[in-house]
Amino acid sequence: MTVTPVLAEDVAGALADGGAVVALETTLIAHGFPGGQGLDVALAAEARVRAAGAVPATIGVVDGAVRAGLTEAELERFAAAGESARKVGARDLAACVVQGALGATTVGGTLAVCRAAGIRFMGTGGTGGVHRDFAQSLDISGDLPQLARTAAMVVSSGAKSILDVPATAELLDTLGVPVLGWRTPTLPLFYSAGGGPPVSAVVTSAVEAARIAALHWLLNETSGLLLARPPDPAVDLEEIIGLAVTPAVLSLVHELSGGRSVEVNRLLIADNAALAAEVAVAHARAAAGER
Repeated sequence: MTVTPVLAEDVAGALADGGAVVALETTLIAHGFPGGQGLDVALAAEARVRAAGAVPATIGVVDGAVRAGLTEAELERFAAAGESARKVGARDLAACVVQGALGATTVGGTLAVCRAAGIRFMGTGGTGGVHRDFAQSLDISGDLPQLARTAAMVVSSGAKSILDVPATAELLDTLGVPVLGWRTPTLPLFYSAGGGPPVSAVVTSAVEAARIAALHWLLNETSGLLLARPPDPAVDLEEIIGLAVTPAVLSLVHELSGGRSVEVNRLLIADNAALAAEVAVAHARAAAGER
């Protein structure tokens, strides 16, 4: 049993050499897609990271250990487990390890492992945030405080549309997390390309994003950044979401959108992973030039 992340050989080598590494979550495999489609999505995301010149580090809890860099057989275990795999945020990692559960890490759980392992970049679909009617429930995703305390850049397609996105943007501002728009002046709404609040800055290249991240970490050593990339193609789900704020929201959105939400989700996860890898490579090259 260990709480120190066990690094795959290629992940450990890249980190030791100052190479580009991109963290990926496992919740999307076990919980994010119907019919076991999450495995294909995860493999596609890993392939896009490698194609961009970085090393993928898919993170999860397996056999009493936190692992960064999973084999295909281990990814298949998460797909086979589905909803029976434990959903693991930062608060859940220790219990999951001690109890020997199969743990699929959320964005927040993945960031906690990134912090321990020294991984600076992560790709995902959409981040958690402030839930609607939060004033009554105080329901705020654990993703946000982990982003605020982890020196990593998360590339996503914004906050999930089912959330109170303006309140999420306000909280990120309060936490001091820069929200960068990838060639967009507004925060994407996960499935939709536009409609969210203004971002703090627009970036137009991976090199520019890497330079901003490097300087941000010099000024804010333990703080993260969000790089929001609009999905392409996008799908407008606002009317559906108005009907679908329920515990079964993802499956209901899938049903009511005629499957469009799943296809957009599959594409944006792979595209975000690729962009995270491009920025990670630009950051690694810049750091190597400084040495």
